[in-house]
Amino acid sequence: MADRFVESLIKVVNALNETDVHFAVGGGCAVYVRGGPATSHDVDIFLKPSDVKLAVSTLVRAGMRAASPPEDWLAKVYDGRILVDLIYRPNYRSVDDELLQRASRLPIGPTSALVISATDLLIDKLMVLNAHQLDFGPLLEIARALGDDVNWDEVRDVTQTSAYARAFLNLIEDLNENVG
Repeated sequence: MADRFVESLIKVVNALNETDVHFAVGGGCAVYVRGGPATSHDVDIFLKPSDVKLAVSTLVRAGMRAASPPEDWLAKVYDGRILVDLIYRPNYRSVDDELLQRASRLPIGPTSALVISATDLLIDKLMVLNAHQLDFGPLLEIARALGDDVNWDEVRDVTQTSAYARAFLNLIEDLNENVG
């Protein structure tokens, strides 16, 4: 993961750790913190809808710039050129106390934060698959890196409505990957 992304992630985590915002690192940063491949896309933070306004104002006070996204499931801020997504409804699932309780506190450079569970990460990665976003390559790397920490039965159960997710899970099973 590029140094600038790590710096932004640490800046976001440190600022939010000073508030009452309940959050967890998600997306590619969470995959990286959990030992998976590096990301250079954006910083994803999962938080409850009730914490979004406080999170945005906290990050603006920390020197970031708020943006108004067209999507209705996240808020956005920028740390320079680095995009920070404040996600409160990933793939039509709510960020709630249960999701945050499944997260683990992990070190991130000189700080620490809750990081979304490997199971929730894989569910979210699979649920974005569609006819226009169907690259299994990065998902195979993530599944291999996080495999032992994933509750594969839960992943199958939660993603069963997605033909793309089912196809991916069948593929890694056929490849004899460690998927439970």
